Amino acid sequence: MTVASTGKTAEDIEGDGAPIDVEAISSQTTTVLGLRMDTTTRAAMDQQVPAIAGHLNRLLQQDLGADVDSEVRKLLREGTKLVDLTRRPTPETPTFGTFLYLRNAALLTRRLLWIYAERNGLGAP
Repeated sequence: MTVASTGKTAEDIEGDGAPIDVEAISSQTTTVLGLRMDTTTRAAMDQQVPAIAGHLNRLLQQDLGADVDSEVRKLLREGTKLVDLTRRPTPETPTFGTFLYLRNAALLTRRLLWIYAERNGLGAP
């Protein structure tokens, strides 16, 4: 398991006591991006939403250099919108909408994970 070591305690970084698990997040995004609209059930998609949103939310809480990088600020704004509970898929959301949400969240999570890994000297996820 690859986790960050930045000299800060996990509580300083996360608030929930758990370090960022680069391998787990990378695996989760790979799983989500591997879902196919034509062969994946809605239930399988719904099962992935909390996990991918949770990973994205944890990465949004990290110091990713937004104070000096406008592209990172843009990504953080996009991520903040995606983790907003009012924007997440609901049972009333069409299946394609849920599928698009998952892909967008996974792609953004992967981009932020890459930035996080580079900032913390962890190598490519």
